[in-house]
Amino acid sequence: MFYWIAALLIGALLLMQLRLGAWVWLGAMLLWIAGGFWLAGIGALAAILLLLLLAMPTLIVAIKPLRHSLLSKPALNVFQRILPRMSQTERDAIEAGTVWWDAELFSGKPAWNKLLQLPAPKLSAEEQDFFDNEVEQLCQLATDWESTEIWQDLSPQAWQFVKEKGFLGMIIPKQYGGKEFSAYMHSQVIMKLSSHCSAAAISVMVPNSLGPAELLLQYGTEAQKDYFLPRLAAGEEIPCFALTSPYAGSDAAAIPDVGVVCVGNYDGQEMLGFKITWDKRYITLGPVATVLGLAFRVQDPDLLLAANGSTEVDLGITCALIPTNHPGVVTGRRHWPLNAVFQNGPTSGKDVFIPLDWVIGGREQIGKGWRMLMECLAAGRAISLPSSTVGFSKLAVRGTSAYAAMRHQFRIPIGKFEGIHEMLARMGGNLYLMDAVRRLSALAVDNGEKPSVISAISKYHVTERGRILVNAGMDVLGGKGICMGPNNFLARSYQQMPIAITVEGANILTRCLIIFGQGAIRCHPYVLKEMAAAGEADQQKALVDFDNAFFDHISFVFANFSRALVAGLSVGSFPAAPRVAPSELRHFYRAVNRMSAAFALLSDTSMFVFGGSLKFRERISGRLGDILSQLYLISSVLKRYEDDGRQQEDLPYVHWAIQDALHQAQEACLGVLDNFPNRILAVLMRVIVFPFGRPYDKPSDALDTAVAKAMQMDGVSRDRLVGDTYLPNAEESPLAFGELAFRLIPLVNAIAARLKPAIMAGTLTAMPQSLIEMSDWITAAAATGAITAEEQQVLEDFARYGDISVQVDDFPQDFNRLESLQARMQALQQA
Repeated sequence: MFYWIAALLIGALLLMQLRLGAWVWLGAMLLWIAGGFWLAGIGALAAILLLLLLAMPTLIVAIKPLRHSLLSKPALNVFQRILPRMSQTERDAIEAGTVWWDAELFSGKPAWNKLLQLPAPKLSAEEQDFFDNEVEQLCQLATDWESTEIWQDLSPQAWQFVKEKGFLGMIIPKQYGGKEFSAYMHSQVIMKLSSHCSAAAISVMVPNSLGPAELLLQYGTEAQKDYFLPRLAAGEEIPCFALTSPYAGSDAAAIPDVGVVCVGNYDGQEMLGFKITWDKRYITLGPVATVLGLAFRVQDPDLLLAANGSTEVDLGITCALIPTNHPGVVTGRRHWPLNAVFQNGPTSGKDVFIPLDWVIGGREQIGKGWRMLMECLAAGRAISLPSSTVGFSKLAVRGTSAYAAMRHQFRIPIGKFEGIHEMLARMGGNLYLMDAVRRLSALAVDNGEKPSVISAISKYHVTERGRILVNAGMDVLGGKGICMGPNNFLARSYQQMPIAITVEGANILTRCLIIFGQGAIRCHPYVLKEMAAAGEADQQKALVDFDNAFFDHISFVFANFSRALVAGLSVGSFPAAPRVAPSELRHFYRAVNRMSAAFALLSDTSMFVFGGSLKFRERISGRLGDILSQLYLISSVLKRYEDDGRQQEDLPYVHWAIQDALHQAQEACLGVLDNFPNRILAVLMRVIVFPFGRPYDKPSDALDTAVAKAMQMDGVSRDRLVGDTYLPNAEESPLAFGELAFRLIPLVNAIAARLKPAIMAGTLTAMPQSLIEMSDWITAAAATGAITAEEQQVLEDFARYGDISVQVDDFPQDFNRLESLQARMQALQQA
């Protein structure tokens, strides 16, 4: 009897995972019942009951006509009744873009070869040359301090360089005079600029992200492309795009800006067009733009655009290009976002007439603007904010790790204190992960994807982890971090971090409404098919399509139930890791497989429990999105480790990043279950997913220490962590002095170790903690012959570089306002 019951359980779990059809299930059940009758002695009555309870329902499922009438048709009626109403803007957002690795994670059984076989992102020879030369030169022309304190913008020389060297046309094809760089190159450029000057990074980033160039490339008419793209590529036009309104921020689809279809006069001719009134804000490059991309809602009260007898008045959101010198267009004033000085401001217009052919894509694209924006945002959002955030995060890690290793308190480097280890580990582990996400998301775009869900994941989690990283850096720097000035490499990032959190989809909105709200439909293999079937007008086709999707969905749920249960009972030993996975990380591949199955099962269970109300349960949706997100973050780290050649020195960062993400995924999963209204189902799900309790811990103290030590060790591993950023010359920035002092630490430590016996014997005083006092100590040590001339030079350089790097700035009473103004006027006169 025991073996007979065990055969049922094992066989059922196996059939679930294999997702075999109803006829196979029926045959297996008949064999099992026959085995029970002949071998286990269950008796005829029990066999008959089992046939009625198990075999007959399976037979109904196997015979499609019976299934259609008895099961699928009633289910379709219920589904059509409870399906939440979806607005056209919601539908456009859901259908925009493509799905990629996010769909694999939603499947419960990710196909790792699909990810790992992709080539590592790499710059072409042309891109590398531009990166090493033009990008480097732009960094030399612009600093955060001068941009903020003297120019309140990029300097005129920097702006001219940006235009002449093609920075505004990086995504524009060469046939139009652009650079036609890859998404990865675009990301690299923004990251490097952001590691030195935020105004430069954002001024270059926006025209190459969601803006006129991208919209023209995807949807513009040939005439529009031929006119605008060469001018944009050459820097003759500066673009901006105006979407956000005072009363439509995160709810951008609700913009109140209206263009009424009418006949108007333009250039001496009467023509069909729009009389538009708008009031926009937060428009980056708006104050200096020469061409304004404008999103507005088209109203056609006189049905001048009506076709085929249509009486539709509200034609929907539309995008147009308007020269900013066009009569009635108001630009020029600026916002001041947290002391950042990139050009950003409002724009408005009242009853401004524009010709109909100024619509991007012409008449055919009227009313399709929201779909256009969603598709373009999917690609741009995957690059812009992740790249800029990683850039200033690398700056923070480079400067803070060097400072911690070089700065002494209580006669030892502060980087040896465990409290500092905790902060440094947050910085190093998060940076490794953030950069991995940036690289993988750019790779997706270069492979032709428009990853709407992945771009939301990247934007949200990279900026949120960037906030954690910068805050940790401020804790380490202490007083040096809070005193503004050219010596402070972190304060601007700390000050402006909320900007990245806010723009291109506020993070609260992105987490609670977009990642899972959109991902549950787009990435799920069957939900979108079921919704499409429910909306099908042909009832017979609707029934057939729904039947196929619905029973595939049921099979999918059972398969993930089996995978999650087996993975839980085996403590993550099954399913197995891919063969190509490195031995040192195979357990992490298995963990992702386990959590992927758990996530897929929990998603379907949540949709069943909450139904259409799930879209309003934002905290549940946010936690479900967190699970999907953390699995993508882990995948990015595993892919990066492969792309970098499995560098063993990087394993502390890899382990920290993955352990942290796994722990967060686990806690999000438990957070969903803790808030299930059906407590019995919540307990059952918890037993299935985590039968032995929480399997994933936070990174340990020992791992924190390993990461902190790796960050404070000069070498190729640290270079990879902070690589591809701008390191100024010593004459330009105190950051360079800190790095120079950091690189001398091994030599200084070697000298100190050699001198320790003399110090212990009392023939030489201990090396002073104050770098100012160190000069006299070096002179005395050299006079006694305790150190060689070469060692004296090393110690003198270390003392000088270190002293400069630990100093903070001070100012006269006006904080150099008069001097800054005079410097600006003098530069303008010379120009």
